[in-house]
Amino acid sequence: MAQPEIEHSLPHSIGRPATNALLLAGFTHLEQFTTVSEKELLKLHGVGPKAVRILREALHEKALSFSEDAQ
Repeated sequence: MAQPEIEHSLPHSIGRPATNALLLAGFTHLEQFTTVSEKELLKLHGVGPKAVRILREALHEKALSFSEDAQ
């Protein structure tokens, strides 16, 4: 029996491996990415630079951005 799809609002242009990795990490809505840095996302297996770029652009369209890297 197939698992039901998790409802999410991630950009549809992100590939399936990246979407699955983000969903498994608990990211289901774009606004959640304001709490993490790009560097943190790139540590997730399946999330590459292209997915991060797409997320950055989607955040920018909503006047949002990733969290800054901790110094």
